[in-house]
Amino acid sequence: MDHKKLAKDILSLVGDEGNIGSVTHCYTRLRFNLKNDDLANKEKIEALDGVIRVQNQSGQFQVVIGNEVEKVYKEMKQLGNVDSETSDDYTEGEKKDNFIGRFFEIIASIFTPIIPAIAGAGLVKGILGLVTTLNWAPEESDIVAILNIVADAVFYFLPFFLAVSAARKFKTNEFLALALAGGLMYPTLIEGAQAIAEGGAEGLSLFSLPIPFIDYSSTVIPIIISVWLLSYVSKWVDAKMPSALRVIFTPTIILLIMIPFQLIAIGPLGSYLGLGLADGVTWLFERAGILAGGILGAARPLLVIVGMHYGLMPIAIQNVAVLGYDYLIPVFLMANMGQAAAALAVFMKTKNKDMKTIAASSSISAFLGITEPAMYGVNLRLKKPFIAALIGSGIGGAFVTGLGVTSSAFVLPGLTSLPVFGGSKFIYLILGLVITIAISMLLTFVLGFKDIESKKEKTEDKEVPAVKNKQPSTVKEQVVNSPLEGEIIPLQNVSDPTFAEGLMGKGIAIEPMNGKVLAPFDGSIVSLFQTKHAIGLRSEHGLELLIHVGLDTVNLEGKYYENHVEQGQDVKQGDLLITFDMEKIKAAGYPTVTPIIVTNSSDYHDIRTNEQSKQMKHGEWLLKAVKN
Repeated sequence: MDHKKLAKDILSLVGDEGNIGSVTHCYTRLRFNLKNDDLANKEKIEALDGVIRVQNQSGQFQVVIGNEVEKVYKEMKQLGNVDSETSDDYTEGEKKDNFIGRFFEIIASIFTPIIPAIAGAGLVKGILGLVTTLNWAPEESDIVAILNIVADAVFYFLPFFLAVSAARKFKTNEFLALALAGGLMYPTLIEGAQAIAEGGAEGLSLFSLPIPFIDYSSTVIPIIISVWLLSYVSKWVDAKMPSALRVIFTPTIILLIMIPFQLIAIGPLGSYLGLGLADGVTWLFERAGILAGGILGAARPLLVIVGMHYGLMPIAIQNVAVLGYDYLIPVFLMANMGQAAAALAVFMKTKNKDMKTIAASSSISAFLGITEPAMYGVNLRLKKPFIAALIGSGIGGAFVTGLGVTSSAFVLPGLTSLPVFGGSKFIYLILGLVITIAISMLLTFVLGFKDIESKKEKTEDKEVPAVKNKQPSTVKEQVVNSPLEGEIIPLQNVSDPTFAEGLMGKGIAIEPMNGKVLAPFDGSIVSLFQTKHAIGLRSEHGLELLIHVGLDTVNLEGKYYENHVEQGQDVKQGDLLITFDMEKIKAAGYPTVTPIIVTNSSDYHDIRTNEQSKQMKHGEWLLKAVKN
C-alpha cells in the first residue's frame, strides 16, 4: 500500500483540508469531522485501493482502512494543515444537537490515544498471571515484582494519562490538567483511604466542607469531568484577568479554584458514579448473566459500527479497578472471534481471488483483536456471514457469562490476551471460543453468500454512461472542448499537488479571462458541489470530467459563484454551467486557475492536450481522450 498516495487521495476526496474541521484515528479508521459532508465523495473514497469502507456515524465521516491507518494518518498530517482536535465550530447545527453522538465521539477521542498503553499493560498483566500460575517464578521474586510494575503502572496512574488526552480534547492546558490529576493522586488522599479501610482515619475539610479520603488510582470519571470543567474555568479566569498579570496569576487562581472543588465535589461524585456503574454491571451479570452476555455478544459488532463501543470501555476499566475483574471483556472477545471465524469461513468458501486475499488477512487481524477489516471488508459486504457472526458471538457470550468467566485486566480482546483470563474458569473461556468459532463458521457455510465482483471487474462494467437510454459507446476518441476562455497552463504547473501530480486524473488547466463556464460536450451533470466552485460531467460517450474553478475556493462556501444547471440535468455543448466573479475571488486571496480533469483517465489509452494554443476560446478543442 502506498500510504502517501492514499492519504493524498482521501484528503482530496473529502473536500481538501479546507473542509476538515478535525481528523483523528483509532485502530482501524480515520475519523473526520467535516464542515460539509456533502463535499466528500464517499463512492470514490470507498473505491480506493486500501479503503475498506466509508460511513457516516456518530456525527463523523469515517474511512475504514485497517491496520495501516496510523501510517496513512501520519502522511495526511504531513500533507495538509489538518487539525487533530475538534474546533468549536466544525459542525453544522444538527451535529451539535446530537448529544448521544457527541458524547461517544468525546469518549472515543479521549480513550483512543491511550489504548496502546492500556492494552500493552493489560497483556503484561496476563503474562504475569501465566508466570505465577505455572510457577515459572516465585511470587516474591524480582521478575514478578518488575512485571507487576510494568502491568500496574498505567492503570494505577490512569488519571494522568486521561488528563493529557482529555485536555487535548477539551482544548485546555495539559499541564494544568496534569496538576488536577496530581491533586487526585496526592499521597495524603491515597494513604488516608488506606487508613480508613483499616478503620483508623478521617477525611479533611475546607471551610467546613468535607473532603473524603478516596483512592483515585485507576479511576476514569473524576478526572474527565474535572478537565472538562477546567476548560471553562480557564477561559473565564483568563477573560477576567488583566493581560499583564495572566502569566503568573491566571494558573494560580485556576488551581486554587479547581483542585479544592475537585476534591470536595467532582472527585467524590465521579468516584461514586464509577462505583455505581461497576455495581450495576455486576448486578446485571450475576442475575441475568446468560441473557446479558448473549445480547451484548450479538450487539457488540453493531455498537462498533456506530462507534458506541467506546462507551463501554470506561465501564470495563472501572470494573477492573474497583472489583479486580470484569465481565464485559470476555464477551468482547467472543464478539471479535465471531467476526474472525466468519471471515475465515469466507476465505475457505469464496471463489473470488480478491475476496479470498482480503478474508485471509482480515481474519488474522480479527483473531488478534482488530475486527473492522473483517467486519467491513468481508462480513458486512456479504451480509450473511455478518449474521452468522452475530449469532455465534451471541451464543458464545451467553455461555461465558453464564459460567462466570471474567477478565483480570483490560486488554484488546484477541487471542494474544488469553493469559488475562487465567484461573479456575479458563477452561470455560476456551470452550466459549470453540463454540463461537464453530457456530460462526458453520452458519457461514450453511447460510452461504453471493460472491461479489472485484474492483477491477466493477470498473470494466462501468463503461455504460450516465445519460439515460444510451448504449455503451464504441467511440475511440472523445473530444473535450474548452469550457473557459483564457490562458492554458500545463497541469503539472498548478500549485495544488493533488491536481499537479495527476491524483485526480489527467488533464489541463486554464487561467480564465472571464467568469463563464460552458458545457464542453453533450452529456449530463453528475455532481454539483454546494459551494458551486466545482462541477462534474459525464459525456454521452462515457468520459467523466471535473471542472474545478479556482484553488482552495471551497473555503468561499459558494460566495461569488452561481450555478445555472442542476445535478442530473442533461446539457448540450455550449450551455452555460457556472458564472463567477473573478475579481472578488482574487481579492479574497484565492487563485482562479481552473484545473479540468478527466477523472476516469484510466479508461483511456491516452489523454492529449491542446498545449499548442496559448489562449483558448469557448468551443475550441482542449482535450482528446483516446481509447485503444
